[in-house]
Amino acid sequence: MYSLFSVLILIVCFLLVLIVLVQNSKGGGLASNFSGAGQVMGVRKTADFLEKSTWTLAVALVLFCIVAVAAIPHVQDETNQSRIQEQVQRTTSGVMPTEVPSVPEGTEVPTATEAPAEAAQPAETPSAE
Repeated sequence: MYSLFSVLILIVCFLLVLIVLVQNSKGGGLASNFSGAGQVMGVRKTADFLEKSTWTLAVALVLFCIVAVAAIPHVQDETNQSRIQEQVQRTTSGVMPTEVPSVPEGTEVPTATEAPAEAAQPAETPSAE
């Protein structure tokens, strides 16, 4: 069903492109090519037909898109998972959260603001001789 609506959407898009390209933004377009006296359709009728067909195809395109979204198969079972879900399950299965090791009593824990004694002394630079 979804494939049917996808094909219909492509056909409507193709027809819509053709109809829009035939039209002229100034009102000339295909209608200006019919200037004979014995026409079946007059200039104004051609422009009206093109405008009505443009609106009809645009509405059909929107409706087909909405129906196509509703027709997407939504069947999911355990074997039909996405690759992201499979990767998450593989990486998290069997992994226990680690605990932060405790510091033995009596040891001093340096804070982030204290610098080690070696870093406090400036390093000697070799002289350029």
